[in-house]
Amino acid sequence: MLMPSIFGENLFDDWFDEFPFYDMDKEMNNTEKKLYGKKAGRIMKTDIKEQKDGYELMIDLPGFTKDEIKASVSDGYLTISAAKGLDKDEKEKDSGHYIRRERYAGACQRSFYVGEDIESILTRLLQVADYNVPEAEQGIVFIDEIDKIARKGDNPSITRDVSGEGVQQGLLKLLEGSVVNVPPQGGRKHPDQKMIPVNTKNILFICGGAFDGIEKKIAQRLNTHVVGYTASQKTAVIDKNNMMQYIAPQDLKSFGLIPEIIGRLPVLTYLNPLDRNALRAILTEPKNSIIKQYIKLFEMDGIKLTFEDSVFEYIVDKAVEYKLGARGLRSIVETIMMDVMFEIPSESKKEYKVTLDYAKMQLEKANMARLQTA
Repeated sequence: MLMPSIFGENLFDDWFDEFPFYDMDKEMNNTEKKLYGKKAGRIMKTDIKEQKDGYELMIDLPGFTKDEIKASVSDGYLTISAAKGLDKDEKEKDSGHYIRRERYAGACQRSFYVGEDIESILTRLLQVADYNVPEAEQGIVFIDEIDKIARKGDNPSITRDVSGEGVQQGLLKLLEGSVVNVPPQGGRKHPDQKMIPVNTKNILFICGGAFDGIEKKIAQRLNTHVVGYTASQKTAVIDKNNMMQYIAPQDLKSFGLIPEIIGRLPVLTYLNPLDRNALRAILTEPKNSIIKQYIKLFEMDGIKLTFEDSVFEYIVDKAVEYKLGARGLRSIVETIMMDVMFEIPSESKKEYKVTLDYAKMQLEKANMARLQTA
């Protein structure tokens, strides 16, 4: 009724679009209409079926050819994109020319999470506990890079269905202290496996992340700026070189974490930036430090490897200068040691000492600028 084929849609659609209780997903629909027009409801309707060795996709993309559609899987996300132009340069066929073209022309994209289920986080905990459930229920789970699942905007995203928020919603059940059915073998590859119930009430969850860019959120809240003139006299006491120390729950919300996640993580803290002393300690003191690894490698070839103390200071200076952090120490050391690793074993030497001049020469030869981060 009221859906004649000439229109292909309900005549009352536009009337009810503005009714406040008619469409609970009004923001998403408005975004779709900006991209695809009134036919948005029929663009890229997708079914995904997981097979043994891949995924089977069924997508409604009228007007697109096979060559105009691309699919990729990265970091657990399956992304389908399609693009086509208006073909202004296309030569019209002898049979006639277009007097009307209504099929969609432009670019559209959707992403779907096809990675592991959220519950598989506890699978590793069970494995470490040798599937001893009472022991696993007293364990510690560290979730790294939680900032990567932050919501990118205030409105729902139609280009990334689980734009971080969906993963956050899935984490809620784990964090709230309930009984979760955990797949002992992990993932959906074994649909017939018997689930193991695990009570997460006494499991300690620790979440960490770099939260790149959150300094701007903190600065806005403090009525100051990371770069530029201060807005008021009271901001003079703020240490702009370490804005993380002023982190607050509202900054995490502005960054993209949902309030429910923030509320289930009651302790909020920060780590101070690594200074020179910390980087020097990381370089040489740990049992498996990069320097000790190289010394051990040379010992396997019967060569005693030593370093001048000034070399360590130089490596740390470069890591601080280029803001490479602790991971950058390995890049710098590997650049210095690359030629030595290949040349010394064939020269029948029993000892080798890495000097400051040699370290400088190697870094200059390798073009240190390529190691620099923005």
